[in-house]
Amino acid sequence: MRKADHVVPRDDNRLGTVQGHRDGFGFVIPDDGGEDIFLSEKEMSRVMHGDRVNVKVLGTDRRGRPEGQIVEVVVHANKLVIGRLLNENGVLIVAPEDKRIGHDILIPPKGQGIAKLGQVVSVEIIDYPDSYRQAVGRVVEVLGEIDDPGMEIEIAVRKYGVPHEFSAAAMKEAAALPDTVQQSDLEGRVDLRDVPLVTIDGADARDFDDAVYAEPVMYGKSKAWRLIVAIADVSHYVKPGHPLDDDGLLRATSVYFPRRVIPMLPEKISNGLCSLNPGVDRLCMVCDSVVDNNGIVLAYQFYPAVMHSAQRFTYDIVWEILSNSKGPEAARFAEFRPLLMNLYSLFKILLSAREKRGAIEFETTETQIISNELGKIMRIEPRTRNDAHRLIEECMLTANVCAADFIEKNKHLGLYRVHGEPSEEKLVTLRQVLRTSGLSLGGGEKPKPRDFAKLIKEVKERPDANMLQSVVLRSMQQAMYQPDNEGHFGLAYPAYSHFTSPIRRYPDLLTHRVIKAILQKKPYVPVLPPKVPLNLTLPRKGKARQNAVDAKKSHTDAKTAAEKGTKLPKGANAALPIWGQLGVHCSSNERRADEASRDVEAWLKCYYMRDHLGQEYAGTVTSVASFGLFIQLENLFVEGMVHVTELGGDYFQYDEARQELRGERTGIRYRLGDRMHVLVSRVDLDARKIEFSLMKAVGAEPGNNFNRRSMVLATETGRPNKKAASKKSRPQSKTPQKPSGINVNAAKTSGNLGASQSKGKSNRNNGKNGKAKAANPGRMPGKAAGSKPPVRNTKARRK
Repeated sequence: MRKADHVVPRDDNRLGTVQGHRDGFGFVIPDDGGEDIFLSEKEMSRVMHGDRVNVKVLGTDRRGRPEGQIVEVVVHANKLVIGRLLNENGVLIVAPEDKRIGHDILIPPKGQGIAKLGQVVSVEIIDYPDSYRQAVGRVVEVLGEIDDPGMEIEIAVRKYGVPHEFSAAAMKEAAALPDTVQQSDLEGRVDLRDVPLVTIDGADARDFDDAVYAEPVMYGKSKAWRLIVAIADVSHYVKPGHPLDDDGLLRATSVYFPRRVIPMLPEKISNGLCSLNPGVDRLCMVCDSVVDNNGIVLAYQFYPAVMHSAQRFTYDIVWEILSNSKGPEAARFAEFRPLLMNLYSLFKILLSAREKRGAIEFETTETQIISNELGKIMRIEPRTRNDAHRLIEECMLTANVCAADFIEKNKHLGLYRVHGEPSEEKLVTLRQVLRTSGLSLGGGEKPKPRDFAKLIKEVKERPDANMLQSVVLRSMQQAMYQPDNEGHFGLAYPAYSHFTSPIRRYPDLLTHRVIKAILQKKPYVPVLPPKVPLNLTLPRKGKARQNAVDAKKSHTDAKTAAEKGTKLPKGANAALPIWGQLGVHCSSNERRADEASRDVEAWLKCYYMRDHLGQEYAGTVTSVASFGLFIQLENLFVEGMVHVTELGGDYFQYDEARQELRGERTGIRYRLGDRMHVLVSRVDLDARKIEFSLMKAVGAEPGNNFNRRSMVLATETGRPNKKAASKKSRPQSKTPQKPSGINVNAAKTSGNLGASQSKGKSNRNNGKNGKAKAANPGRMPGKAAGSKPPVRNTKARRK
C-alpha cells in the first residue's frame, strides 16, 4: 500500500474495482490510478472481490490511508463462484475457494441439485449480499471431491477466471484447417527444407515452436556466424477477426500447471499444424542473422519460409553430445554433431557479449514437481540447467532483439517487452541492505545494468549469496508489454520484443503480424473484437499502473464514441491507444496465469506436506516480514512460515533495511539467509499455507552480527528427525512480556496469516485425510449461518 502524499478530499466520489483481502477488509483500486481506498469489514459486507463500485472518500484512517464508503455497486463481477458445499448448523452454504471473497453463499433447499456435502461445486449467485442479507445462490456444476486428481487445477482456472474451454466457433475453425502444409501455402516463401534445422526442448515438451541452425560464414573479409532462427508461422492460420484469434486474444497466454497445460490455441494448431515436428513440412517465420566474433549482429533479415525439421533434440541429449564427444549420444547423432558444435561455439560468443553488455543474470534454483499418476506430488527436486538451455536462450534473445530493431527502424507500432529500471525507493532499500553486508552498488543515483551485474558477480562466492541475490531481485520491476519502447533493463537491451513463441503468447503473434505487414509495405492496425473483454486490471504501482489507467480511459472513450456515433480518428492516432490496451491486457493475463500456476503449486505442496506434520527439517530464511519468517526447507524445496509469536516471549522489531527481526529484550536477531531447524506444525490446504515451529537456531545470540550463521543440527541431510514426529498442531502462542515493539497480537490481525487466526480456523479437510467427516461435513460450532453473516470472520473461521 502506498502512503498518501497529499490530503485526500472528503466527499470525493470515485469509480474503481474492489480488491478483497482474506482477513475481511478490502480496497477500491480507483480507475484514475490514485491511491487505493481502504474498505472496512462493514463496507466489504456489501460487495465482493472484483465488483465495480462507486466509492465516497470519507477521509483517512489511523494509518493515513484514504477510507471509503460504498455508494453503489456498478457491476457485480462474480456471476459464478467456486467453493465447497457445507452444512453449517443445519443450513447449506458454499464457502468460496477464493479467500478474497469473504461471503459464504447460502444455498436454499432446492438449490443443492445433485451435489453432495463436501464436494467442490460451482454456484450461480441469485441474490448479491448487502448490509442486511447474505449472498444466495444455486449449484450449477459439480466438480467433484476435493481430493480428486486434478481438482486443484479445476479450482484454480475458475478461481482466477482463466478461460479453459474453447468456443464452438474456434473449434470448428480449427477442425477445418488441413493436417499438413498445402502447396498453395508455399507461395512467396523461401524454401529451407534442405537446411538441417533442429529443435531443442525439454523432454516433456509437446509443442515445438522454434528451430535453429548455425554455420560459420565470411562477412566481407571478416569471419562471422550465420544464425537461422525459424519460428512457427501461427499468423498464417490465425487471422484477425476470426474465432481462433478471438479465443487466442481472450487467453493471451498458455497457462502451465504441473501435468497439464491450458493452451492459448487449440491442440490442432499448438501440437499439430504449427508444431515444428521432425520429418514434416512446416510454415515458419525466419530471423536470418549474421553475428560477428564479438557477438554483434552485423545484419539480419526476416522472411516467411517453409522448413523440414531434421531432428528433435532434448536439452539433456544435446548437453551429453557437447560434453562428451566420444559418448554414446555423440555416436548416435554423429551427423548432427558438427551443427551442434557450431551452435555451441556461437553460444560462447553470445555469452561473452552478454557479459560485456552488462546483462543481469541471477543464479536461482528452479524446482520441478514430480507427480504420480493421480497428479499428487511424489517429490520436489531442483531442475537441472545446462549450457544447452542457455544456448537456445541466447539464440532466442538474438531473434527477439532483431525483431524489436526491425519494428523500431521501420517506425511501425507494435508491442515491446519493457523492463524498467528500479525505482528510487527500491534502490534506497537495496543500498541499506547491502551496507549492512559490507557491499555497495555503483552507478550513483542511476545505476546501470552492468552495476547490478558486477554486484551479482561480487556476491557469487559469498555464503549469503542466495540471500543477497534475493534482495537484488526484489529491487527489480516486473517486465510488461507496451507500445512505447523504453528498453529492457535486466537484459541491457535498448529495444526488445517477443517474437519466438507465437503458439503460447499473443504478443509474439502480434509481432509476427507487424513484421509481415512491414515486409508487404502495408500498415497493420489491430482491431479489438467487441465480444472479447479486455483485462485492464490495475497493478499496485509503477509504470504498469499508469499504463492500465491510460488503457482504461482510452477503452472507455472509444466505447462512448461508438455509442454516440462519433467518428474515430484514423491511422497512428487511432492505433496507439489500441496497442496500449493490448499491452495491458497481455501483461495482466500473464500475471493472472502466474498467479493461477503458483496457487496450484502451493496447494500441491500443502497436500504433500500433510504427510510430514510433526517432522523436523533444516531450512533457510528466504524472507523476513513484521509478522514472521519465511523459511524454505532444504532438500524438500517447500516454503513455510514461522510466525513472530513462535520466536519466543520477546517483542521483535522489524528492520526493513537489514531484513531482520530483532528481540528488544534479548537482542536475538533473525535475518535473511539464516539457517534454522523447524518442525512442520500446521498445514492449511484452503489458505495454501504451511506453518513451522522453531526448534533450534545456533548463532542467534544477543548482539550477534553474523551475516550468515552456521548451525548444529541433529541431521544435515534434511531428513526428518523421527524422535520429534508429533502429529499435533503447532504449540500454544507464547505470551509477550512487555508492551513495546511489535505487538504480536496486533501482528496477527495486521492483514497477514497469524497464529491466532490460523488456530481459530478448523481445517475443512478435517485432518490428514482431507475428507469431510461422516455424511455431514459441517464446521465446528461457532458463528451461526443466520440471516446476517455479511463477511467471513477469519479469526473464528471454521472449515
